[in-house]
This record gives sequence, structure tokens and C-alpha cells, in this order.
Amino acid sequence: MDPIRIDVRSERATYQVWIGANVVTRLPELMQSAGVTGRSLVVSCPPVWRRHARAVRRLTDSNRPALIPDGERAKSLPTVARLYETLVTRRFDRSANLVAFGGGVVGDAAGFAAATYLRGIKLVQVPTTLLSQVDSSVGGKVGVNLRAGKNLVGAFHPPALVACDPVLLTTLPRREFRAGLYEVIKYGVIRSRPLFERIAANLDAILAHDARVLTPLVADCCQIKADVVSEDEREAGPRRILNFGHTVGHALEAVTHYRRFRHGEAIGYGMLAAARLSVTRGLMSREDEAHLADLIRRLGPLPPVADLRTSEALDAIQMDKKVVAGRLHFVLAGGIGATAIVPDVTTKELRAAMRAIGMRVT
Repeated sequence: MDPIRIDVRSERATYQVWIGANVVTRLPELMQSAGVTGRSLVVSCPPVWRRHARAVRRLTDSNRPALIPDGERAKSLPTVARLYETLVTRRFDRSANLVAFGGGVVGDAAGFAAATYLRGIKLVQVPTTLLSQVDSSVGGKVGVNLRAGKNLVGAFHPPALVACDPVLLTTLPRREFRAGLYEVIKYGVIRSRPLFERIAANLDAILAHDARVLTPLVADCCQIKADVVSEDEREAGPRRILNFGHTVGHALEAVTHYRRFRHGEAIGYGMLAAARLSVTRGLMSREDEAHLADLIRRLGPLPPVADLRTSEALDAIQMDKKVVAGRLHFVLAGGIGATAIVPDVTTKELRAAMRAIGMRVT
């Protein structure tokens, strides 16, 4: 298949997302076309670098990448500070660029460093997980976590280029790949019933990494995100629909100190809670809720939540960045393929929704 190109409009410029098998081999050419011509520092993590260094080694200054720890706990201010020190030590100036070569943690941390080093240098995203290919690498949101919550420090810094290569996904552990599929399901719920139904019908081929199925699936998700982001880059309104499942999901990650869940797994639970709320409010049919629950179940078991207290999750939700002027803007499903953003979800409703997914009510 020929690579698929998607254009994303931002306040600064239009950038391109390329999706296709072995597209990473064209990275120098694509970077040149995108105007990314200065010295490059590749930011990655040890597991990705061990498996795929050959793909980007020639981009790296003196063949030395900046490696950050793997896992959500590395998405922190100390990690970004170490990236600043590397950039300063190697004398990178404002003509330089960062190439984020890894999953969402690498993309977010490197992206925040790029947004803030010397008040901003160019960023290239080369996502190596399904979740980062379909979601976090596109849209320009970068940032890190604080102990109090997820993504509380960040910036809007659109990349100069995104290159999504499905071949890189073949080495992902099965759990990591499944975690990305929850975000793929999210796109079907918020914007496209045909996409949702295609995932359900082709799940075996998707899990087998069939590029004929996987490449258009990644492209469809990127196109949905591109359309939403182009309409609302800074999350003033419509972009909030991309947070479906993320309010409860982020709370689960925070109360378990980012150790129990892969991000997508937490979002899986968050979508189930949001669906329960949607049904309670009469926005979503029980039939659609059952379809969503069944598809999530087919991906395999999720980590347990029976020991997690709703009171602690509610405290974490109050620190969520979607709380504006003390009011939580919650994304609900208006059926599969549609959403509604409501500002009046009550604590009682949230507690009931979290009880419905198996959490301990306290």
C-alpha cells in the first residue's frame, strides 16, 4: 500500500502525518520536505532503542540518542530537565530539532522539552506504539504529569511532521498493543459508528497486525483527530470530545500512581463509566452500551479495580484539567458515533458510574 498523507491545520502552519509500512525509512526525505533541517536529537527509551535504533540512528547527533526511562512515571519534570541538560551540553541552538521516537510518554516528554527549550524548537513525532500513532502524536498537546494528576503541566506545540509506521508495532508486547486499541475504539464511539463496527468485525486481523487492516485503521483515527484539532486546536470546545473516557481513566491512573494500568486500559474503564452515565441520562441506548462493553471485553481482561475507592478517584477528578471554574466538563456518548459535553455531572452520578465498573464505594 502507498503511504497515506493527512494534513493537520494548526495556528502556526499545516503539518503532515504520514501513515504506511516502512514510512520511517523515508524520514530524512520527509523531514527535508517539512523544513526540518537543523541538528537532530533523537529522544527514545531503552526498549524501543534496542529494537529499532537502526531506523533512525543516522538522524541522531553523533549517533547518541537521549534515552529516558520507559513507563508513565517517566513523564515528569525531572525527565524534561535532563533533556534540557543534554541539549545544553551538546550545544543545540534554536535551529535544532527533537525527534520523539517512542510511545506516548516519549512523545509527550520530548514534545514538552521542544516546546520550552529556548522558547521552542521543532519537533518530529515518530510514534512506535498503537496508542501514540492513533492519538498522542497528532494534535500538538505535550506535557508531563505531577503527583496530583495527569498532564497538569504542558503546552500546545504542534509537530513539524508525524511519521506512523505500522511495521514498528509488530514488536509491541500484546498487552501494549491491546492498550492502544482502547483509544481506537474511542474514535469509533465519538465520531464513527462504521469505524466501531469495522473494529468489531476485524478484531482478529487487527490483533494479528495485518497491515492491510491496520494501516487504514490508524489513518482513520488520525483523520478524525486531524478534523477535530483543526477545528479547535486549544481545546476550547469541540476538541473536548477526544477526552471521552479520560476523566475516570486519568483518575484511575493517578490513584494507582501510574503503576497498575497502561493508559489505554484505564481509558477502557473510563469509557465504560462514561457509557453508564450516558445511559443513565438517556443519551445512549442500553444496546449501544452493551456493544461497547462487549468489544472492550473481547480485547482481554483489564487490571482489577475492586480495591480502588471511589472517594480517592473523585478527589483526583477535581484536579483534572477539564475542570473549568470549578465545573467538570464531562464527555458523554450520544450513542456510538456521537457525543455530548455536559457541565453538570454530580458526585452522586460519578460514584454510581464508578460502582458500575466494579470500584469500591467509599
